[in-house]
Amino acid sequence: MTKKRNLSSEDIKNWDDFVKNPKEIIDKDSLKKEDNSSHYRFKFDLHGFSLDGANTKVKEIVLSCVKKKYKEILLITGKGLHSNSEKDVYSSKDLSKLKYSVPEYIKSNQDLLKYVLSINTAGARNGGEGAIIIKLKNL
Repeated sequence: MTKKRNLSSEDIKNWDDFVKNPKEIIDKDSLKKEDNSSHYRFKFDLHGFSLDGANTKVKEIVLSCVKKKYKEILLITGKGLHSNSEKDVYSSKDLSKLKYSVPEYIKSNQDLLKYVLSINTAGARNGGEGAIIIKLKNL
């Protein structure tokens, strides 16, 4: 695109009017607030939570999302690469990592499981091995 060197006074006036009142620009953020499809997926990052803290938060999230009619929950758990659980001979290598313990917690909790359709590892675009997608039932 080349710069127009000699702007007419009409072009300058049109530009000034547009900048002062940009009526052709759509505010996408306000559309998202009004659109119910914004309630499709809830996203939450569990980094930094302990196992107990994460389980408590997951229960709170699932119940809240069911109430607000979300269809999916994307939980960022991390891959557990920085976990120190391998040094502890008394803990499970897998279940001491959020990416394994959170799905097990949901599956063992009948109050939550009745709302859950499926629990899967997220696709690469959504976090891959470091994230979980929980699909909720339509109630």
